[in-house]
Amino acid sequence: GDYCAGGFGFFILTMTGLKKKGKLQVVFGPMFSGKTSELIRRVQRYNLAGYRCLVVRYTHDNRYSTDSVATHDGMALNAILTSKLCDISHLVEPYDVIGIDEGQFFPDIVEFCEAQSDSGKKVVVAALDGTYQRAAFGRVLGLIPLAEEVLKLNSICMSCSAEAPFTKRIGRETEVEVIGGAEKYMSVCQDCYVSEPTIARSPFKNLRPPAYVIPINLL
Repeated sequence: GDYCAGGFGFFILTMTGLKKKGKLQVVFGPMFSGKTSELIRRVQRYNLAGYRCLVVRYTHDNRYSTDSVATHDGMALNAILTSKLCDISHLVEPYDVIGIDEGQFFPDIVEFCEAQSDSGKKVVVAALDGTYQRAAFGRVLGLIPLAEEVLKLNSICMSCSAEAPFTKRIGRETEVEVIGGAEKYMSVCQDCYVSEPTIARSPFKNLRPPAYVIPINLL
């Protein structure tokens, strides 16, 4: 017990004594592809390693929780809410890792992520890469030249069960920013995107609010 505690303490002291190395990681994908789950997994790993972590969520996205970053299946992390990342610049200084969910909604996502990773922080962004019209979503693709790692996830087509890289809107709204879940969107393959897909029953339609929140180190 004493040996493990001492070893862990040495690791923390050694890690905090090193020069900070900034890094930007971006996780792209359509709806229901596991982007937020991957964000949570990465932030959890940093948290377990002793990094001070902060998670940021878009103010108007309250589909599954009012104060957390939450997945479709109920996993959640405590988060702070904002509609512009520049508004929280004064809050991020004590932290080593910044996780940003739904990055496509933030108008200043590129400038914020560049500044924070250049300053030595590790930034993890989960975002839609394309709109329901298969166009670039906001400015989020501007993160690609700045990122050390870019991961593109696929979902499963809710019509034919093939690989699904696209999001199709099944609601009647025409605005780009329409926040919703399986009642408004479905993940589809290319064939089902260009045709009229059969709308399969989504396992997320009757989702209850998250039953628990995973604790994370917040100063």
